[in-house]
Order: sequence, then C-alpha cells, then structure tokens
Amino acid sequence: MVGAAGFGRETLDVVAAINRASPGRWNVLGVVDDAPSAANRLRLAARDVPILGGLDDYSAAPAAEWFVVGIGVPATRQRIAARLEAAGLRAATLIHPSATVGASTTFGAGTVVCAGVAVSNCVEVGGHVHLNPQATIGHDARLGHCASVNPGAIVSGDCSIGARTLVGAGAVVLQGLRIGSDVVIGAAACVTRDVPDQAVAKGVPARWP
Repeated sequence: MVGAAGFGRETLDVVAAINRASPGRWNVLGVVDDAPSAANRLRLAARDVPILGGLDDYSAAPAAEWFVVGIGVPATRQRIAARLEAAGLRAATLIHPSATVGASTTFGAGTVVCAGVAVSNCVEVGGHVHLNPQATIGHDARLGHCASVNPGAIVSGDCSIGARTLVGAGAVVLQGLRIGSDVVIGAAACVTRDVPDQAVAKGVPARWP
C-alpha cells in the first residue's frame, strides 16, 4: 500500500473485507510513505501494519509483489503509479465485497472500489481510479485514468469523466455529460452541462470561470 493517510487506510479496510470473504487472498506487507505523520504512524501501528519506508525503498521491491496507490490527489497518484509500473511492479485491483457491479463492466489495474459503491452495466473504469464509499456510477459511463469519485457522488449514465478528474463528495453529474481531464467538481455540485479540461466547477447548477 502506498500512502499512510486516510484513503490508504480505507484501502486497507477494503483488503480486510476481501480477505474475510476469501481468506488469504491478499497478504499486506505494509505501507510505503515518504513522510508519514506521527498520527498516521500510530493508526497503522494499532492495526499491526508496518511502514516499510519511502518510495525509493519500495521501487526496488521484487517484481512478484503487487501495489496499490492509496493517495487521493489524482495527479500525485498517477505520477507514483507510473514510477512503480516502470520499475516492473504490478498494480492490484481491489473491489469491496459489498460493492455491486453490473454486467460487462471493466476495471483497470490499480483501481480501488470501496464499500457500498454501485457500478452499473457496461461501465469502463480506467486504471488507478478511486471509487469512494457509497459512490454511484451509471450505465455506459467511462472514467478516465486516475479519476476519483468521492463519497456519495453520482455519475449518471453515459457520462465521460476525464483523466485525473475529481468528483467531490455528494456531487451529481447528470446523464450523458462529458467532463474533461484534470477537472475538480466541488462537493454537492450539480453538473448540468459539459465541463472543459482543468475547470473547477462548483454550485447548483455547477459553474466555472
């Protein structure tokens, strides 16, 4: 696991749930973090998860090991994932047993799907995507590489979410919209029209400069 902070520890919860449903599926070696806070060190110690060192240490790990990047910032996640993949390491895809997934839906390597997520049918989810607890993804949607959908957010059917875009907690993207790359959609926003690359969209209905 790369990242000792909040989403990294939530991802450890996903792994624990998978192992309860399928004992022995994953063996967590520990967490990699260049600068874990004192609080996060204590939180990991309480669950007997060691900190293995920084990213430079892990980049030389045996290629037989798997990794997942539990860092919420999409651009940072992409940079770290690319570095580890270039070193020959493999990204694990983790789906919480309580998530529901429709037919003909695909997930890219490194994606994390948390508890209570609902993904409909014919959805294409790119690599290293984070679907936070209770997020909903509608039918025929497409989520780009390293996108994040935060807790309780809804991406409606036939939407396209670009690479490294973050959909904030409780936000709603209406049916059939195209959201560009590197976009931030604010918490509780309601997106009613297409959003260009690199925009920050906030409000109801969502607006940007």
